[in-house]
Amino acid sequence: MKILDSLNDAQKVAVEHNSTHHIIVAGAGSGKTKVLTHKIAYLLKDDYDPENILALTFTNKAAGEMKERIKKLIGAKADKLWMGTFHSLFARILRAEADKLNYKPNFSIYDREDSVSLVNNILQEFNISLDNFSASNIQHKISNLKNQMINPDEFIKHMAESLPDQKIGEVYKEYNKRLFENNSMDFDDLLLKPIELFNINSRVLQKYRKQFKYILVDEYQDTNKAQYEVVSLLTTPKTIVCVVGDDAQSIYGWRGAEIKNMHNFSKDFAKAKVLKLEQNYRSTKMILAAADSVIRKNPDQIEKTLWTDNDEGELLSLIKCADEKDEAFQIAKMIKKEVTSKKLSFNDVAILYRINSQSRALEEALRKEKIPYKIVGGVEFYRRKEVKDIIAYLRMLANQADEESLLRIMNFPQRGIGNTSISKMIGFARKLEVSLFDTMSRVFEVIEVKERIQKNVKGFKLLLNKYIELKDQLSLSELTSALVDELGILRIYKEENTQESKARFENVQELLHGISEFSKENPKATIDDFLAEVSLIAGIDQYDEQNNAITMMTIHSAKGLEFPVVFISGLEEDIFPLNPKFDSDSRVEEERRLFYVAITRAKIKAILTYARSRYRFGEVAYQSRSRFLDELDEATYEELSGGIGRKSSRRRKASGSDDEYYQESYDDFDQDRRSLRVGSRVIHEIFGNGKILALAGMGDTQKVTISFEEHGNKQLLVKFANLKLV
Repeated sequence: MKILDSLNDAQKVAVEHNSTHHIIVAGAGSGKTKVLTHKIAYLLKDDYDPENILALTFTNKAAGEMKERIKKLIGAKADKLWMGTFHSLFARILRAEADKLNYKPNFSIYDREDSVSLVNNILQEFNISLDNFSASNIQHKISNLKNQMINPDEFIKHMAESLPDQKIGEVYKEYNKRLFENNSMDFDDLLLKPIELFNINSRVLQKYRKQFKYILVDEYQDTNKAQYEVVSLLTTPKTIVCVVGDDAQSIYGWRGAEIKNMHNFSKDFAKAKVLKLEQNYRSTKMILAAADSVIRKNPDQIEKTLWTDNDEGELLSLIKCADEKDEAFQIAKMIKKEVTSKKLSFNDVAILYRINSQSRALEEALRKEKIPYKIVGGVEFYRRKEVKDIIAYLRMLANQADEESLLRIMNFPQRGIGNTSISKMIGFARKLEVSLFDTMSRVFEVIEVKERIQKNVKGFKLLLNKYIELKDQLSLSELTSALVDELGILRIYKEENTQESKARFENVQELLHGISEFSKENPKATIDDFLAEVSLIAGIDQYDEQNNAITMMTIHSAKGLEFPVVFISGLEEDIFPLNPKFDSDSRVEEERRLFYVAITRAKIKAILTYARSRYRFGEVAYQSRSRFLDELDEATYEELSGGIGRKSSRRRKASGSDDEYYQESYDDFDQDRRSLRVGSRVIHEIFGNGKILALAGMGDTQKVTISFEEHGNKQLLVKFANLKLV
């Protein structure tokens, strides 16, 4: 059979075994995606209809790429596959069955920012103050509880031992109540609500059990309790479950993933067979030897031996640097060397780091050396303020119960409806148990609100009503363009005429273009369809490997990707591993797995760097090198010394010589050079979202005063604050 022709013996066995539950332990670079796509094509060839296969992935990007590969193997049959992320596919089920849970099918999906905003509104409305707990902290706690399938009553009754915990439990309870009233779900609900649905409605459960005869789960090592539970619920004695993963690459314990799901699969699913993919096609022997020498320090692993027929390869390079600036300089210098000597393009190179704040010094060095770069996992396009504002308008047109979206746009663009008036309207809505949207029609009954503002509210309500009626008469693209035009958003940004407003203008234009493209590709698509898609887009889904630029990203974001040359920076205790003094052994083991993932992203060369000192938390900290470096087999790397000064390498025009640096152009090389301004909105890694109140000084001594939403006013040195404009 042609489907099997390109597979090795172990891969063929994995594709052909479909008679019992089975787990495919797929080592790094062993062709996991190839096996999954060929397995599904193999199943579709003879035995299964596409709607009978449920294929669950962890990113939309992975699902899209896999579906395209399957189409090449089997044809258009692949279009009918139930293939996508847990969240997207179960959101699809929830929309179809929403009424069984007393929801409407057009429910909104709240991202983390929306959820934090809801928590913050609850804290303010109930005048709850919790020392050392911001709205963001509380939302994170709620998310963790949901991932563990612990509801508010259970938490309050059995787990809340302190007064702050009791208050968090009450906020959690109100948070769930508000989500329901807003006809909204958060990301965690997209996994919890199907479980609730299946448990309370046996007819619906039987319907989907009957439909899904074969369930495949990718990246099974990263599944959490809810994901395990929903797969178990859908499994009958006649269902075949195939999971694929690598326990050595389990790196999401901090967000609820349970590695025991991988280790216990053979116990949890009767007569399960264990299959292994151990031949690595990605990396050199040297890279595999280095990665293996570290990961073997972790106990309780599924036994496997990764091997390769690839070349022996170069030793890894370990560079000791003076500080973060020297580290960035050394990396920029080495990039030029590697690109020239190996005749690579910039997009063949990745710089990986443990935490986002490491990117600042690296960006400065790359800009100085005229090396184009792109950052994956920064402020994602659909999370930018101006984009979220327009999305909030569309969400209101689709779901008038969505109070969070209404609060976001009530006074954007400015229409003279201040926070005090909004608070009075919310009070009226709560007292009469009506929605805030309905309260807008009765604003003249809210006597505390001034007559001038009442008229403004009434005018805004009429505008929303107009477009709610038009949404069924115009295409999505026409509707959005008309709305943006009437609101005057583009005109406002154009008249501001600042670098920041120009960027916002361009982002709105890009959104309108994206909606236009979506409408062309999906002529019958509604607002609900568009919102369902964009609400589930993750940062990695927007990764574009075509642009010829260095890729910069956290190691978590790099999972599933590969590059000829990989830099792993910041290999110091307290950075990588992160906070080892306060972590359990299991957390350090996860950090070690993360290091293993980082090394195995490299195909031909891995370069590791660490600094003797680094500016952190407002002061210079003297660093000790990561324990993981001491665990590396000494035969796999050579140690180089950095700190040799920061004179930029002289750029030379290409003349055909292999050892000369060639500057290849990057079409979109226009990195963010926007200056900070009073009034700019920014994000700080620790303090979150804020607004600049004042700027003082110049150059390295410039200070900025910022009003943070959750931490009040802070004065920071711009040089070290690592602020991101939004």
